[in-house]
Amino acid sequence: MQMKWSKKLSSFILCVVLTAAMALSTFGCNGRQNDTASEGAKADVQAEAQEKDQAQADDNVLGTGDTGFSLKVADQEGAETEFEIRTDKETVGEALLELELIEGDESEYGLYVKTVNGITADYDEDGTYWAFYIGGEYAQTGVDSTPVTEGGEYSFKVEK
Repeated sequence: MQMKWSKKLSSFILCVVLTAAMALSTFGCNGRQNDTASEGAKADVQAEAQEKDQAQADDNVLGTGDTGFSLKVADQEGAETEFEIRTDKETVGEALLELELIEGDESEYGLYVKTVNGITADYDEDGTYWAFYIGGEYAQTGVDSTPVTEGGEYSFKVEK
């Protein structure tokens, strides 16, 4: 009788060991598959992010002319949007008006810019206005009398 009991115990232990081995090997394989799947998912996310960045960069290239310049727009909260402008116009104002990036009122002093990239600054309402900069310096000329310079850097910032 003891022989039967020891065979049953040995069989039971062998079964437990085999079951544990199978479970561990399955877990190990799934872990590697998950790692591979995870790496594949990460690669997909990175590819999507790069495509989105490229699409955004393409969206920020406006116009089709031979001369190019950069335009930065900083809203009241300081958030910046950058554009690459391509134009054949002679002044920055003409180029931006043609691309509908700016709107304003004509006066005896030139174009008074009220809206840039869809954002309106209303001095009469809250004391804000669009300041125009050339190469990081406050402009001494209006946007409509500033000649386009290849590679030039222009910007508008909401100021108070």
